[in-house]
Amino acid sequence: MKKTHIILLVLIAGAITVLISYTGNLTTYETVISAKQKPGKFVKLVAKLDKNSLIYDAVKDPNYLTFTAVDTLGNTVKVVYHNTKPTDMEKSERIVLGGKMQGDHFECRDILLKCPSKYKDNPNALKQDI
Repeated sequence: MKKTHIILLVLIAGAITVLISYTGNLTTYETVISAKQKPGKFVKLVAKLDKNSLIYDAVKDPNYLTFTAVDTLGNTVKVVYHNTKPTDMEKSERIVLGGKMQGDHFECRDILLKCPSKYKDNPNALKQDI
């Protein structure tokens, strides 16, 4: 075999290895029921925050936040987050929670807020700003 053929085969093998390693990191959005069926596995939940259930005391324990999340199907789950509360969490339309189911609660590792659009109420606001 020529050197170019060997180098080409090594590059193809490397490309296949990289593609396979990236497919392991792909996660899909889950519902509360499907997340409960995968205990201990990292999943992402798209949910709404139940604002009445938010418990956070920055003085007593600034790295403990708990609340109830409601998914798009109306199922609820208790969420425990061991970090500071994200700013304006109560104003967000939806939240994306990354974490694992641990028994009866969702152990959250990261929270992504989906903030409301500033043009939601007035679709002509964009034209007024220009």
